[in-house]
Amino acid sequence: MPNYQAFLESKSQYGIDEGFNPVDLPSFLYPFQVDLTTWALRRGRAAIFADCGLGKTPMQLVWADQVRRHENKPVLIVTPLAVGHQTIKEGTKFGIECHRSQDGTPRSPITVTNYERLHLFNPQDYSGVVCDESSILKNFDGRRKAVVTEFMRTLPYRLLCTATAAPNDYIELGTSSEALGHMGHMDMLGMFFKNTQGSIDIKRSWRMHGGSAPQWRFKRHAESNFWRWVCSWARALRKPSDLGYSDDGFILPELIERETVVNASRPLDGYLFPVPAGNLQEQREERRETITERCERVAEMVKHDRPAVVWCHLNAEGDLLEKLIPDAVQVSGADSDDKKEESFIGFSDGSIRVIITKPRIGAFGLNWQHCNHVTFFPSHSYEQYYQGVRRCWRFGQTKPVTVDIVTTEGEKEVLENLQRKSKAADTMFTELTRHMVNELTIKRDNSYTKKEEVPSWL
Repeated sequence: MPNYQAFLESKSQYGIDEGFNPVDLPSFLYPFQVDLTTWALRRGRAAIFADCGLGKTPMQLVWADQVRRHENKPVLIVTPLAVGHQTIKEGTKFGIECHRSQDGTPRSPITVTNYERLHLFNPQDYSGVVCDESSILKNFDGRRKAVVTEFMRTLPYRLLCTATAAPNDYIELGTSSEALGHMGHMDMLGMFFKNTQGSIDIKRSWRMHGGSAPQWRFKRHAESNFWRWVCSWARALRKPSDLGYSDDGFILPELIERETVVNASRPLDGYLFPVPAGNLQEQREERRETITERCERVAEMVKHDRPAVVWCHLNAEGDLLEKLIPDAVQVSGADSDDKKEESFIGFSDGSIRVIITKPRIGAFGLNWQHCNHVTFFPSHSYEQYYQGVRRCWRFGQTKPVTVDIVTTEGEKEVLENLQRKSKAADTMFTELTRHMVNELTIKRDNSYTKKEEVPSWL
């Protein structure tokens, strides 16, 4: 059969280009951005896992503009809260028309909205969709992930962009693949991985029944095939040189991480002296019991005139910090979306000196290079810490960035776990980019240079 080879290739899961060649890409893109955008447009459904400050927003805007011109149909860009305003501002800067919609109505060739309002939109109104900060998809049991994946399911053009595609484990890449329509998350696990339980079940199901969480690892001989498959729909980089480009203009200033241990007002119940909290319940109790001491220390750290970002985790922490820092503004979960956005914009334009909020509210997507001082209470979430620091320590920052981590004697294990996750995540992303570069490398030399010898008896 003449088409049998094409049929086999379609079953390979390595994919084929389903997009188009772009026309007249703008000159404001850096060379590596031009190549990434071109590749994503040719691919049709793709992911760009680029670190903070590498220009994901201009690449998204150019990608969306090319798709809407090619299809003569609007494109939707979905962002975290307040990042939509930033995206529209960038569009104005680069001369790409885009407008906000909050009620589900397409407003322009490129419509921008936030994830909280995605359910109001009809995918049939659009030819493509861009998911900014798409790491929300990694929670493969989450409601938000299901809404986003279903919205994208029938769209021919899809683009995912984030700096933390899989901060904890390679298997989190499966949710991105599923949203792009390349391979389902569970199908990916079955093809490339095996776990210690000898099953294909997910971690949460085992925990619900009291079992230990299974650990996933590559099947024998599957690792190379896995990276070939990932390279068919994604590109990852932390700096341009990861893909062979110059790092000029993309060198980060110094990051200064300082740890401060404050004395608790009293030890935990049942103890004579402060001791490290041994489980989550004890850690939460320690955090509640030391709110005053920790918040007073943070307030002392940010009393100077320079801008500062203060990250907290508890409502009581945010409320006390707001009282202790007179010129600070708190963004809390109880605020309306409009009020949250107004406060974030105020901090971005300099009218607010200190912003207080939780990482899950404001740690994703915002550009705060004007600020170089961050304070943190440690938690077990590496992604929240990484994204919170990267709001300020990103390409475009011109000053050294100071991160003050304020903890207590009882929370030592929390801080140690965060540091362990930080090292593991750094190693994993390094391996991710290394494997991608290896799989993308084409060897042009020919090692078979010796002329074949024909036996004398032939």
